[in-house]
Amino acid sequence: MWLVHSVYTIITRALFILVALFGVWRVTWVKKDPKYWFLSFLFLPLVVEMMIILKNRKGKGCKWFSPPILLFLISIIPSIWILELHHQKEKVTSSHCSYRAASASKNKTICGFSVFLQNIEQVLSSVCSKDWILALHQILLILLIVGKWLLPLRGGITKDELSQLLLIFVGTAADILEFTSETLSDVKVYTPELVYTILAVWTWSMLQFPLHLSVINSKPDSEKEDEDSPEVSLWSKHSTDIWSVMEALFIQNGPFLVVRLTVMIYFKLFGQMIIFFAIKNFLVVILSFYRLIIICDNFRQSRRVAGRDSQVP
Repeated sequence: MWLVHSVYTIITRALFILVALFGVWRVTWVKKDPKYWFLSFLFLPLVVEMMIILKNRKGKGCKWFSPPILLFLISIIPSIWILELHHQKEKVTSSHCSYRAASASKNKTICGFSVFLQNIEQVLSSVCSKDWILALHQILLILLIVGKWLLPLRGGITKDELSQLLLIFVGTAADILEFTSETLSDVKVYTPELVYTILAVWTWSMLQFPLHLSVINSKPDSEKEDEDSPEVSLWSKHSTDIWSVMEALFIQNGPFLVVRLTVMIYFKLFGQMIIFFAIKNFLVVILSFYRLIIICDNFRQSRRVAGRDSQVP
């Protein structure tokens, strides 16, 4: 079993580094500056973490968060920031890149392997910058889900909690991808403040992936039998539900709603999709508050019933 875990450990980190390396390569290609290869130094913490895990196989993993997922995000998010900012500045010229490059590539005659190598740059240039960035976002989110699935549990979360977490990740990834692609596409004129805000909120929302707090039950089995005791606090009894609500309010749907309202009200950018998703975020925020009220109300009722039962001789 240790051999299988070691193979999964190496495969997941190798995939993380490969995708992060792809992001760094794209940055150097777009910026035409080899100095951006220094971004690859961000891979070193992930390599060190892998070596520590392989050396100390008997050690337990972190229960509340996943270090390799966090280090992977640290290694790739700077590249995505640079690509997004560059694309927003060059949006006018890059919007027609695929058509110009495609028409130019038709005039090339491919004959032999050497000519094929010479045309690699032409083929890569035939894809618009927007498509490159969207593909990187998609690969990132898919790899976060698959990578979390492949990572050994190592005494952290259980298989049942992992299955719940992966289902949550799928919905979270879809919402985050829609937020970046739709909201940034609505920015017709480069506005640094708006672009920085959108990317900052996107980065903040990505912190959900290293965390496991929305599915982990902090109570040991010995305490589950006494969870109706009057001494049990609200947090100790409903910590998982409360954290799930907090994630919706302060990490994802709450910030997404604020950004979309800012885009519509302050920057006067309206669109059918942004209005729809703003309404969706608003409903999720309202329902999250409603869920929190129900949890508190049920807890008070259970405490009241437990208090009466304790007074009965």
